[in-house]
Formats: sequence, C-alpha cells, structure tokens
Amino acid sequence: MQIYLVGGAVRDKLLNYPVKDNDYLVTGATIKQMLDLGYQQVGKSFPVFLHPTDKQEYALARTEKKQGSGYTGFTCEFTPDITLEQDLQRRDLTINAMAMSEDGTIHDPYNGQVDLNNKLLRHVSNAFVEDPLRVLRVARFAARYHHLGFSVAPETLALMKEIVSNGEVNALVPERVWQETESALNEQDPQVYFEVLRECGALKVIMPELDILWGVPNPPKWHPEIDTGIHTMLVVKQAQLLSNDLAVRFACLCHDFGKGLTKPVDYPRHHGHEKSGIVPIKAFCERLRVPNEPRDLAILLSEFHTHTHRAYELKPETLIKLFDRLDAWRKPIRFEQFLTCCTADMRGRTGFENAEYKQTDYLRSIFEVANSVAIKDVIAAGFKGPEIKEEVRQRRIEAITQAKSKLA
Repeated sequence: MQIYLVGGAVRDKLLNYPVKDNDYLVTGATIKQMLDLGYQQVGKSFPVFLHPTDKQEYALARTEKKQGSGYTGFTCEFTPDITLEQDLQRRDLTINAMAMSEDGTIHDPYNGQVDLNNKLLRHVSNAFVEDPLRVLRVARFAARYHHLGFSVAPETLALMKEIVSNGEVNALVPERVWQETESALNEQDPQVYFEVLRECGALKVIMPELDILWGVPNPPKWHPEIDTGIHTMLVVKQAQLLSNDLAVRFACLCHDFGKGLTKPVDYPRHHGHEKSGIVPIKAFCERLRVPNEPRDLAILLSEFHTHTHRAYELKPETLIKLFDRLDAWRKPIRFEQFLTCCTADMRGRTGFENAEYKQTDYLRSIFEVANSVAIKDVIAAGFKGPEIKEEVRQRRIEAITQAKSKLA
C-alpha cells in the first residue's frame, strides 16, 4: 500500500501557486483495508475515502473505460494491482498527471514538468476525447494560468474541436457547465475561458447567446474595439479587476446579449438592446441553472446600464424610477454591484481601461440625497396609507431637483 499526493496540489506546489485542495491516491489497497484502517467511504461510482482524523480525500487507484456517451459514460476498475502510472494516464492534462510520494519524490511519467516549464496545457493521451467535460476544464485552466503565460497546446485544441464536432459536448449536463463556468469566472482571467471555448467551437453549442456577439459591430466613436464579442471580453476582464463578486462578473458577461438580436440592417446602432437582452439572459440562466443573485443582477444591468452612462441627463423622476427598479432603498449592496458593472462596461473599451467614470459617483450622491428623506417625517406630517408612498416620492424628487445643479 502506497499513498501519493496527486493532481492539482502537486502542480500548484511546483508552480509556487496557492494550493486549494490536497487529493491523495492509494495504490495496492482494497476497500476492506481502507475501512479497517478507519477511513470513511464516500464514493459511489468508485471508492473515495475520508481520512479518519483530518478528513482529507483518499481515492483508490483506478482505470476507466468508455462505454457510453458524455462524461458519465465510464466504467471504473480499482483493483489493488493497478499502478500509479495507469491511474495517472486517465487524467486530462500532463500537468495534472503528476504525483508526489510521502518522501517528496515527484513521479512524472507523462512529462508534466516539461509542460509546466513550457507553459503548455497538453493532454495526457488520446483518451482525452472520451470526456467532454475536459473541454470546459482545459478552458478553465487556461483562464487560471493565463497570467503566467500558459496556453493550450495546438494538438490538445484539435482534440477539443473533435469533441465538439462529434457531438459529445451536447451530453454535458447544465449543472456541470455552470459549475465550471462559475469557477472560471472566479479566476484571474475569466475572459480566457470563453475565448478558448469559442476557439474550439464549444461556445456556440453551450452558450449561443454569448457566441453570436462576435462579428456584431458597435459605433467606432464609442467602441474603438468595434466588435461586441471583443467588448464583452474586455468588460469581463474589467469586472475581474474591479470586483471579486461572482454576480458582478456574470452580469458583465451578459450585459450586451441584446445586441446579438439586432438586425444587421441597423448596424452599428443597437436601439433598444437593453430590454431585448432580457429574454436571452433569462433563457441562458434557466438552461444553465444560474443562481438567482447573478441572474437578477444581469437582467437589471442589461436593462439599465445605459441609464448610468446618461446619468447627468436623467430627470429626477427617472432617477427615482431607476432606484426603485434596482430596489436600492432595501438593497444598497446590489446598487453598488450595479454601479461596479457599469464602470466595467465603460472601461471595457479599447483605450478606456483606466478612464475616470464620474457618473457612478454622481448616482451615489443623488441616491444619498433621495434616501435622506425620512419616512417618519412624512408620517408625522399626517400622511396615511398610500399617501405616504406618494409624498415620500415627491419629497425625494424635490430633494434631487435641488441637488442636481450642485452635483452635476
């Protein structure tokens, strides 16, 4: 019986990168032996155990054989005679197919260290094509290590395209697509995830609402980068620089979905894209089972992001409606999320990456003025029932009217 540290922990140790989880591999052992040693079995399709004291995960060495479609169509064998090399061979990338003995010795049968040094994401074997989930995983690793200079090996990208062309990507269940996408959005270069998926053709299959944005032009005056797909990726990157909030990054990803519905005859203008984007955002979120918070913020951002760009032009009544629709009175955090997204949208244009965006400060100040109207004062003045809401609204409008000239 031998125990090895495997996978991502070994990779990140060698990269001097923060290690998230330690996964261990056990060779030469049976389920009974593990149970006798006090390990708790948690795996169903193949044996995974929790350590008796520290609760770290330990898996028996195994091999896999493809028998059905999708990433679940595998049968596993986990007999004690399966070697370390056999187990590592079933892994996706060479940089994930390394192991470390308890004495610190590195076992690297598939040259993962060479690919680490060359900053390449390369498949271990042609069995890579058997699991469509690997398309998403490679794209996610590309997003994680892009800042270190990593890229996908051309031969691996070719296999990813093969997985797409043979229809295997269609077998991915929504929960796993969202799980990988959520992880990618939390990486240092989330935009790279979507760019890699587009390059191999998977984006068109699993996220058509996003894929159609490439090739859709914007007015050069406002968008020097012109292409809406490129603009969206720039905005996602700006969101990463501005916030660690998943909802903010996701909303930025979806904010211009409406432009994908503009008729080519109307290019490069996109009149009404703010509201037309709501339908594809809802479809996207329903299909991928996106949680409520990022979905709701994405919908609000689509509908109202241009309000922020035109903030100085908005009438007091319109400003009140904006605050009402954002529910800023009860959800000030969401109001801040929205403003952060709008900043990312403004800076997500070629040449505007470090531009000042005074509109958000203006809206914050206007909101503070409106929110300073005390409801208790309205009640004390004798207003009752529905009159209270209307009087509060009128006082807020009056307060904004007085403040606008000073703040603009």
